[in-house]
Amino acid sequence: MDKKQLADLLNKDLAGEFQAVLMYTVYSAMVKGPYRPQLVQFMQAEIADELLHAQFLADKIATLGSVPTTTPRPVPAAATVKEMLENIAKAEEQAIADYTARAEQAREAGEIGLSVQLEDMVRDETGHYEETKKLLAEWA
Repeated sequence: MDKKQLADLLNKDLAGEFQAVLMYTVYSAMVKGPYRPQLVQFMQAEIADELLHAQFLADKIATLGSVPTTTPRPVPAAATVKEMLENIAKAEEQAIADYTARAEQAREAGEIGLSVQLEDMVRDETGHYEETKKLLAEWA
């Protein structure tokens, strides 16, 4: 894999991070019900992590000689808090899969530092995924 191909894949990941920022922002505004304060806090706390991931990816894409995307993946509509959490879990699961693959691809391209950073991002996204699954575990 050459650096241009890697940058193209990282741009897809960047679109996913932008989606996550928008998803957490919009969903935190829309959440209703008895657990609103806790869910708003949970969702808004994730925004900072996703922004850090997005900035890292944008910087790396530029370093690799490409232009970072400005287009997010679409944010899925959700009518209920449960749907919001399910959409968040799916997005985090996708990020885990993408970053796992990307870390291996980065290593193959000789980008060892990028590979290590992507592995750290897998850890972060896994934590987000696990917390979301715990929230969903007892949901009616």
